[in-house]
Amino acid sequence: METDFFLALRRGILAAALAATPALAADPFGALEAVPPMAGLHPAPAPCQPADLASPLDLAAVVDLALCNNPQTRQGWASARVQAAQVGVAQSAFLPSVSAGASVARIRNEAARGSDPYTQRSVDADLSWVLFDFGARSASLENARQLFAAASFARDATVQAIFLAAVQAFFQRQAADAVLEASRLSEKAALESLNAAEARYRVGTATPADRLQARTAHAQAVLNRIGAEGAVKTAQGTLANVIGIDPTLALTLAPLPAAAPGAGFEADVTRLIEEARTRRPDLAAAEAQFRAARANIDAAKAAHLPTVSLGVGAGRSQIAGQPAYDSSSIGLSVNIPLFSGFSTTYKVRAAEAQADLQSARREQVRLQVALDVWNAHANLATATQSVKTAEDLLESATQSERVAAGRYRAGVGSILDLLTAQVALANARQQRIQAGTNWFVSRAALAQAMGALDSGLLTDLAPQAAAPASQKDRP
Repeated sequence: METDFFLALRRGILAAALAATPALAADPFGALEAVPPMAGLHPAPAPCQPADLASPLDLAAVVDLALCNNPQTRQGWASARVQAAQVGVAQSAFLPSVSAGASVARIRNEAARGSDPYTQRSVDADLSWVLFDFGARSASLENARQLFAAASFARDATVQAIFLAAVQAFFQRQAADAVLEASRLSEKAALESLNAAEARYRVGTATPADRLQARTAHAQAVLNRIGAEGAVKTAQGTLANVIGIDPTLALTLAPLPAAAPGAGFEADVTRLIEEARTRRPDLAAAEAQFRAARANIDAAKAAHLPTVSLGVGAGRSQIAGQPAYDSSSIGLSVNIPLFSGFSTTYKVRAAEAQADLQSARREQVRLQVALDVWNAHANLATATQSVKTAEDLLESATQSERVAAGRYRAGVGSILDLLTAQVALANARQQRIQAGTNWFVSRAALAQAMGALDSGLLTDLAPQAAAPASQKDRP
């Protein structure tokens, strides 16, 4: 009999292990495989590849680095997988649960066997299967599916936010470099003016005031150049942070063509808003959150309804010195919640309030989408006009500075006229740089507001840089 008991025990352990192993090692419902690839950027997903930071980085490379290295991307991906696993948990409620147990007890029962202790061993296996629950499991599954959809859309929104941050950091670094170069030109021109004033002062054709004014202008140009150098370092740190590298690593960016605004951005803003509401992932996430809350109401209401379950059990017990005996059972059971201290009532009220909260949040996001598109469209229109005006301003200031410099060298112009022209030229250079940067950033911001940040935008902003880009949308 000892041999029969341990044989049954080993068989029970083996059966339990065989039943548990597939559930632990696999994805039987395919829930995790249902996680969609990240939207946007490139049509062919591919793993992230190590980047050559020693080579000049174009816009597409910067965006790819940001999406690969930024922790927020991995957080969004992990959140989607967490909710996908919760869908699997909800699906598992439709299957029976099987458990097995074994026990060994040392018992002393004076009524049965006097004062002699004896050993009792038992093994058993049970199956429990909920057959009907008035829709509680279906509601929970729908809730899980909607939360999974919300997490996937939220991840896409995070990707678009990182995409825009990378674009902004790229162009801000480009603008900082351009401003530094312009500051150096202004400093060089101020130094030439100072040398000319010194020369004219030595021969007696200039006053001490002219020399001091030229010296002051040169000192101001030096200060501007120092400030521009600091701005470059700040922009470098911001760019490094966005792409997830140490700011001490020196980065070289590929040159860009000047901003060339077209006329294709003056679209109907009403149409743009309606299109954005169909594409924005954050609005889609809010809609999924609302649907999940509605499904949670049904689940809360079904919690106080009866459930019908099937139960099957089998076991074997043995008392030392006696033959082993088997037992088995099968039957249906009905569980009727009668009173739970009104907890179910308040759970339903909480679920309804949560649905109202998500409905209000969805409306808030819907309004925010309209505001984002409106602001982005207005900023792009302003930036487009500013680029054209800044080009005219730069051309006029350049000619004015040339004329003033020539008049001063010929001895018919004043140092004040020359310095004023040089300051105007320096300001025009910076305004042209800032206008171009604003146009690039505004163009990307409008695409983000539309929910349309993708590789097509990279082609528009930096056509020479978009071609070699590779997909890095997986963490």
